[in-house]
Amino acid sequence: MPSPYHDLSDFELASLIRQDDHLAYRELYYRYTEVLYSHAYTRLQDREEARDVVQEVFSKFWIKRSSIDFQLNIAGYLYTAVRNRILNLYAQEKRRSQLMDSFCKFSEQASVEPDAWIRISQLQKIVEQEIEKMPPKMRAVFELSRKHQLSHKEIAQRLGISVKTVKNQVNGALKILRSRLGTINYILFLFF
Repeated sequence: MPSPYHDLSDFELASLIRQDDHLAYRELYYRYTEVLYSHAYTRLQDREEARDVVQEVFSKFWIKRSSIDFQLNIAGYLYTAVRNRILNLYAQEKRRSQLMDSFCKFSEQASVEPDAWIRISQLQKIVEQEIEKMPPKMRAVFELSRKHQLSHKEIAQRLGISVKTVKNQVNGALKILRSRLGTINYILFLFF
């Protein structure tokens, strides 16, 4: 049996969503999830990542429902939000890749003096102590990511959690380290 919202236009659904109507939101979600997922998957070639992108777009849509101009084409708005999120992911990956390239060039060219190795060793001990203080789940995810160099997808499969949870745990761990180590030590940690 179709939902009573099934025959409503996007504009009518949007108007109801603005009034916090969860059923109207659900109808809009079901109306556009598959096509947005298909678009995201075509670009990303990763099912979990594509699902995460679509979920994030719809979550933000609900959060921003009172400030969105619903005179716009809703389908176009959602499509643009997915496209922008994908572009942000590409930019993040590019920055990560540039950082790794920079590190590799630095490590190939730099000769580290003995006292620098001592400082690096001390920093590693401090980092290990901070990692030990993390909540167990966060610590497990972080160690699989950084010590065992597993991808977010591999960690998610190994631990039976979502890729989004893995990303959140890694980002949380990095925030903790950044706040506890200070900027200079954190930059050194990233390189060594």
